[in-house]
Amino acid sequence: MKKIKPSFEVIEPSFGSSFYYSKYLQNTNNKAHVWHYHPEVEMVFVNGGSGKRQIGSHISYYTDGDLILIGSNLPHCGFTDETTGNTNEVVIQMKPDFLGTDFLALKETKGITTLFEKAKYGIAFGEDTKKLVGPILEKMNSLWPFEKLLALLGVLRELEQASDYKLLNAQNFSLEMQAQDNDRISMIFNYVKDHFTEEISLEQVAEMASMTVPSFCRYFKKMTKKTFTKFVNEYRVVHASKLLAEKRTSIANISYESGFHNFSHFNKIFKEFTGKSASQYRKELKSII
Repeated sequence: MKKIKPSFEVIEPSFGSSFYYSKYLQNTNNKAHVWHYHPEVEMVFVNGGSGKRQIGSHISYYTDGDLILIGSNLPHCGFTDETTGNTNEVVIQMKPDFLGTDFLALKETKGITTLFEKAKYGIAFGEDTKKLVGPILEKMNSLWPFEKLLALLGVLRELEQASDYKLLNAQNFSLEMQAQDNDRISMIFNYVKDHFTEEISLEQVAEMASMTVPSFCRYFKKMTKKTFTKFVNEYRVVHASKLLAEKRTSIANISYESGFHNFSHFNKIFKEFTGKSASQYRKELKSII
């Protein structure tokens, strides 16, 4: 069986800067189609649109843009594609100590260290914070390096004080991840991403991870805080949620396109994960978007 290698992304700071900044026009960020990881903390602001969040073992669907902070070495996928419908996307990547350890030890900046610790689980911020810092992140594109740094410090200050946020992964998910674990988990995530519409057996993925089935099941549960079957079903349900919002086709077709080959099983799993039927979900989503 062909093994899918994870992608380790090498990031260089922007010219004249201590961190990387890029602003992408609609659908032009095509670097992140695969699961990847890097030691840099990553901030992503998607201005409008809807799409998938895939961070660590967390998978969900956003409907009105997104503001995410991703911790060091936390595997993730990109957030936009040709169907997202966003205006633009800002990506900032910085070493956890890019400001210097002494600077981060100051009383005034200790909150940034705490923020970066929380980011190890992945953080999604709410509407109020998106509206507050989104315009700042977009305007940074036209600033000189020193002004850009000051603007970033202001954004980090707002994020550390924000109350409208949620942690996306179970506690200790990323804290237990070593480089070898990241490689193995990313390889498995990539495989699920590329084959979720097909039958995926535990024997297949255990073989990819060079483990027995029982050992793999224990390992995956320890690393992600969920069973492999639950992870695959979650991935399929989130994809179905995306299709329900974006495609005018029958729910039965969406079930099949999402990897569920038994419609009644799809209905059961979808309601289990979302708390509502697929038809109810689509109806409510149309009233939001």
